Amino acid sequence: MEQPLLIASDVDGTLLDGQERLSPRTLAVLRRVNDADVPVVLCSGRPPRWIPSVAEPAGLTGYAVCANGAVLYDIRQDLIVEVNGLLEPVLLGEVAAEVEKAIPGCAFAAERIGRRAVDADVRNLVIEENYRNPWGDGEGVRVPRAEVIGHPAMKLLVSRPGMTSDEMAEAAGAVLDGSVDITFSAGSGLIEIAAHGITKATGLAEVAERLDVPAERVIAFGDMPNDVAMLEWAGHGVAMANAHPAVRAAADEITAPNTEDGVAQVLERWF
Repeated sequence: MEQPLLIASDVDGTLLDGQERLSPRTLAVLRRVNDADVPVVLCSGRPPRWIPSVAEPAGLTGYAVCANGAVLYDIRQDLIVEVNGLLEPVLLGEVAAEVEKAIPGCAFAAERIGRRAVDADVRNLVIEENYRNPWGDGEGVRVPRAEVIGHPAMKLLVSRPGMTSDEMAEAAGAVLDGSVDITFSAGSGLIEIAAHGITKATGLAEVAERLDVPAERVIAFGDMPNDVAMLEWAGHGVAMANAHPAVRAAADEITAPNTEDGVAQVLERWF
C-alpha cells in the first residue's frame, strides 16, 4: 500500500513486547510517525484508564478506541468523546443468567465509564467475589452480582479458570444467539461481551471519519479475535506471527511477533 494516512494498533500482544513494554525500536518508529504528522490510534480492549501508560512514552496524544470500540477517548484532553452501545441492566441480567447456565462456575465483572479515564464519581471496574483476571492485577471493587449488572456497562467480562477463552466464547455464543457480541483479548479463561455491532472496527471508522481518512489508507495491526473486524475494515490489515488463527486468516499480511518488533518492522517501510 501507499504510505498510510492513519495507523491503528492493538496494544497487548501487538504493540507491546513480551514484557508489556514499548521496545526502543518501536518507540523510535512511533516518534518518526509523529514527526510525519500521521495519526496513531491505539485500538484496545483496555479501558481508557489503561491507555496513558502506553500513550505517554510514545508521545501519542490523539484518539484511542477503548473497550473494543465502545469508547472513544481523547488522550490529550483526558476526555471521553463518545460512548457507543452501553449494555443496560435488563440486558446485563439476561446475559448473565444465560451465560451462567452455559458456563457453570463462571464469574462476572463490569466496566463502567464516566467523563474521564478515571472518574471519582464512577466505580470503573466492579467484580464478583470469584472473578479472576488472567493478568492478576488485583484491580476492581468486589461487589454482589446485583451490583455488577445493576448499572449500564461498556462491557461485561466473564472469567472461568480451567477453560480457554475459545471454549468459553463457543459456549456463550450458543446460548446468546447474536443478541450481543462476544470476543476476547486473552486466551486463558476470559471473554468480553459488548453490545451487538460494537467492535474496534466501528470505533476506528469513527476516528477515520473525524480525521477525513478513507479506510483504504488505514493500516491496522492486531493479534486476537477482538481485532478481526478492525483488520478486515482497514485498507491493510496486519496480523502478528503470534496472533490467534482467526486473526491470521483475516489479515492481508503477517508480520513478525510482538517480541520481535513486528509492528515496527512494517512501519519502517515508510517511516
